[in-house]
Amino acid sequence: MSIIITIIAFVFILGLTVTIHEFGHFLFAKKSGVYVYEFSIGMGPRLFKFKRKNDETEYSIRLLPIGGYVQMAGEEVDDDKSIPEDKKLQAKPWKNRFLTMVAGVLFNFLLSFVVLFLLALFNGVTLNATKIATSDIEGLNKGDKIVEVNGHFVNNYDKLALELSVAGNKKFDIKVKDNKGNYNTVKISPKAIKTKKGKLKGYSYGFTITGENEHNLISSIKYAFCKFFSTIEQMFFTVWYLITGSLSLKLMSGPVGIFSIVGTAASSGFASILSLLALISINVGFINLLPIPAFDGGHILFLIIEKIKGSPVNPKVENTIHSIFFILLMLLMIYITFNDIGRLF
Repeated sequence: MSIIITIIAFVFILGLTVTIHEFGHFLFAKKSGVYVYEFSIGMGPRLFKFKRKNDETEYSIRLLPIGGYVQMAGEEVDDDKSIPEDKKLQAKPWKNRFLTMVAGVLFNFLLSFVVLFLLALFNGVTLNATKIATSDIEGLNKGDKIVEVNGHFVNNYDKLALELSVAGNKKFDIKVKDNKGNYNTVKISPKAIKTKKGKLKGYSYGFTITGENEHNLISSIKYAFCKFFSTIEQMFFTVWYLITGSLSLKLMSGPVGIFSIVGTAASSGFASILSLLALISINVGFINLLPIPAFDGGHILFLIIEKIKGSPVNPKVENTIHSIFFILLMLLMIYITFNDIGRLF
């Protein structure tokens, strides 16, 4: 039964995240008068399709719930003479093309913010979760607030968790501020926690943290904003640490890893599933905003270049670059998937 619940939760989270993202592209494309061939939820073989009256778009559901797409006329280099030139994306004003490309990201961010707000409104929130709750370390006392890890500023739980991940199994410094405003720096020696089979499960740092529990409308709004922006900050630093080598690519997760995480969330209840939905939606939006060809951010980058130089980038050159990066991303996904599978056994 647990595997069935995990599958349902997995399809729900990825399906809703992708559907919202693609609906953003679809809605702005339609508003701009772009001819849309297909709006697809999922990838792979088609399971179901239909068309609405007086609508050229084919709506379809496909087998694999790990993606989706909106196929627009003029998005790629084509010579489809059956579509009027003024209905193609490339014929639309710059502003319309920019909004169509960025809309998917904006819709992902909007979904995550709404989910975070509703979770906080109904379940209450924990704010400023960087205070010491219990400690076995001399110099760390209950109520002390963590402000730095290895010299890196920390002001929320997400940043704290990221810096602890970067520290890994090495000794590191924590700077805290007590109730009187005094600062103290303490050296931490992580201890490995392993499963019964001897695999690394995580690290113990000798302390636990807590935050301020609140349950009201204003706190819910504040929590949604703080959690949203702290997650964005965490994503930014994660990308930076991956580029600089402070974090290993082996820590990244693909669909297999996400499935495992969803299973853990599903066993903790619906609220945990919604929390994961908000996190994944932010991640999808952030990653798509990166200026990498094959992502939405890559298309946006070429639009910005067009705006600066005053003329469009050669469509064939742009599409060739997108295709090359798409292949590279697929190779990266294969590598991440193998790592995910290795962590399961």
